[in-house]
Amino acid sequence: MVQILLIALVAVLAGGLMYAMAAARVVKQYERGVVLRLGRLHEEVRSPGLTMIVPGVDRLRKVNMQIVTMPVPAQDGITRDNVTVRVDAVIYFKVVDAASAVIQVEDYRFAVSQMAQTSLRSIIGKSDLDDLLSDREKLNQGLELMIDSPAVGWGVQIDRVEIKDVSLPETMKRSMARQAEADRERRARVINADAELQASKKLAQAAQQMSTQPAALQLRLLQTVVAVAAEKNSTLVLPFPVELLRFLERAQQGQQPQPVGAGEQRTGPEQPAGTADPSAVDPLTPSDGDPSAVDPSVTEQTFTDQPLPDTPLRDAEPEPDGVPEFDPELLPEFDPAKGAGRSRSERFTRH
Repeated sequence: MVQILLIALVAVLAGGLMYAMAAARVVKQYERGVVLRLGRLHEEVRSPGLTMIVPGVDRLRKVNMQIVTMPVPAQDGITRDNVTVRVDAVIYFKVVDAASAVIQVEDYRFAVSQMAQTSLRSIIGKSDLDDLLSDREKLNQGLELMIDSPAVGWGVQIDRVEIKDVSLPETMKRSMARQAEADRERRARVINADAELQASKKLAQAAQQMSTQPAALQLRLLQTVVAVAAEKNSTLVLPFPVELLRFLERAQQGQQPQPVGAGEQRTGPEQPAGTADPSAVDPLTPSDGDPSAVDPSVTEQTFTDQPLPDTPLRDAEPEPDGVPEFDPELLPEFDPAKGAGRSRSERFTRH
């Protein structure tokens, strides 16, 4: 009898264990459990951890509550300004009501994906090309509102929608490149013109300041020469300053020839050196017939008593025609006594 009771007890324990194993479910931390008992929604949503259901009666569906990142396939569309573009996006969403995500929609992931694609095409048709390229934040907010409106009834919350890429035709890319280049060229010219205007004003002020000090122009010229020479050029062209030309002109005007007075001898290129001027006055000749008067401009000269050589002097060049040849015999004899007593007041004659 005892043996039969033991066998029955073991059978009950084994059946209870098998029932527990069939009824036990584990819900993870990021999941929620929705129980359908005989096809009807159970009021209680199972929280994370170990939970029990009735085997064969209850059916447990686990819903992921994490944020889902879903790429939206690229959509072709025509903008409001008739430009064909291809736009793709990415959507971030999560389930906030597990029961609605199971009961209200068959597959909430597929539903959100289709809604995102249709909303993206609608946004493309309502926007201009410039808005797609520059004002994406506003388009992202509009796209988020369009997707979030029907997703609220599905127990889904849209966190963020981002337009990822906008593909343009090649012709449009070239046109935009030319437009950007023209705009940059325009801005460069305006900036250059403004710089020229400011530089001209500064140069005018500098010229006005330099006009008060002429030496400042020469200093500026020297600074320019130093700056050019620092570049190690092979040729340095130095402009001739105008002020130096004016200085030379004034110096030339100050050296004009003066008129020749009485008793002065003119020397110049028209009178060869060593040629006696017929109008010149002999300094050894007494002026006004006074034998004792001596020209003070004549310095004292020393005369030797050496006799002249007997051989005739040889000239390097022949004498010109019409000049008599030198004859030593025509020279007078030299008297030493007479030569020693010669007075300085007597006129010296040259043969």
